[in-house]
Amino acid sequence: MTQSYTEFAAVYDELMTDIPYDAYVDLLDEAAGGIAGKRVLDIGCGTGLLSVKLAKQGAQVTGIDLSADMLAVAEQRAGALSLPVQFFEQPMQQLSGFTGFDLAVIAIDSLNYLSCQADVQVTFQHIYESLTIGGALVFDVHSTFKTDVIFMEGPFTFDDGRIAYIWETEEGDQPHSVDSELAFFVQESNGLYSRFDEVHSQRTFEVHEYVDMLMEAGFSVERIFADWEEEAPHEESERIFFQVRK
Repeated sequence: MTQSYTEFAAVYDELMTDIPYDAYVDLLDEAAGGIAGKRVLDIGCGTGLLSVKLAKQGAQVTGIDLSADMLAVAEQRAGALSLPVQFFEQPMQQLSGFTGFDLAVIAIDSLNYLSCQADVQVTFQHIYESLTIGGALVFDVHSTFKTDVIFMEGPFTFDDGRIAYIWETEEGDQPHSVDSELAFFVQESNGLYSRFDEVHSQRTFEVHEYVDMLMEAGFSVERIFADWEEEAPHEESERIFFQVRK
């Protein structure tokens, strides 16, 4: 790996430009009954793309992530815009020290990096404890169709002239899990390309399993929909959204 992880984070941002973060802001605004002035916990915030968008709308945002390098980029992003976003390094399954939040979000399949059902369950419990009565949690996950079918159609490739990658996938050891190996090639200012590699493992669960875990944590389920649309999940949905409330 020839680049630092902070440099990888910048590449990550460039590759995430097709994610409709503004649509996510709208979802959260609706769930919170207006985001301005609300305390929002952005869990798995990464480089702070969503955190900053929420802060621009007047939310009081706290971002949580496992990666110190990602958080360094997030802090730079918020600081450059003079936005008072707080960031903390914590695994989501060990979330602690946060109370009184109006809204929590786990965006862009970040929850799928928890491979153990017990870790998902305890994450929901910690989030429940961090919310005020009436507070909402919104998150999305890969569907089982995506992990079991779409991801198995790899390898996937991308090349925009400056960044290229080869993304190889294989079935993981656990049900509805996928292991990915990515080789990135990034053009430097001298015209040469440097390579760095990433390994990722993700797992998802059936919709009814998420519902059971959420209800066990104390949440009531308000709506479940798919693929950024106001439609119920079907057998070929790829991204499943949940909105639940304490």
